[in-house]
Amino acid sequence: LAFCAPDPATHARLAENMNPDLRWSDVPAGTKSLALICHDADVPSRGDDVNKEGRTVPASLPRVDFFHWVLVDLPPDSAPIARGEFSRGVARRGKPGPGAPRGAKHGINDYTAWFAGDKDMAGNYFGYDGPCPPWNDERLHHYVFTLYALDVPQLTLGLAFSGADARKAMTGHILAQATLTGVYTLNPAARL
Repeated sequence: LAFCAPDPATHARLAENMNPDLRWSDVPAGTKSLALICHDADVPSRGDDVNKEGRTVPASLPRVDFFHWVLVDLPPDSAPIARGEFSRGVARRGKPGPGAPRGAKHGINDYTAWFAGDKDMAGNYFGYDGPCPPWNDERLHHYVFTLYALDVPQLTLGLAFSGADARKAMTGHILAQATLTGVYTLNPAARL
């Protein structure tokens, strides 16, 4: 499911990067669309020590949100999401969007900003791109998947909207929400 996997020789390598299976039930009456957001709540607020040999990212460093998946306007009667249905593999220079399966829309994830200065990877990253925490981070990373039941069929958003944009557009329209959290690390010294 991850963007990166552990590699003994290089610390990390590109991985299969497939969205996970996600299932839900009991969608509230009056739901006109669903939205799904995945974010990592443990991303270092500064990159000074990130992926630097001989250094670690201290667990005490303040953290920020990093959006891995922003999906909106999913029909309320949608079946569960199958593994790899919305993302399969790493796409250098990003993935197209905002069009997504099932008539939904993808927002841009935060790999767009992360890779902005990288000549080989820069581009617009729409849709799901999985975990790739710093291989030298002392902290485990928590990946929070939140499904929102909304009272509107579509959110008013531009073509390249972010997770923050989607959250703002949902304000006042959330009927219910459910959250699932998973953990991941590339650092063999970090433990659950």
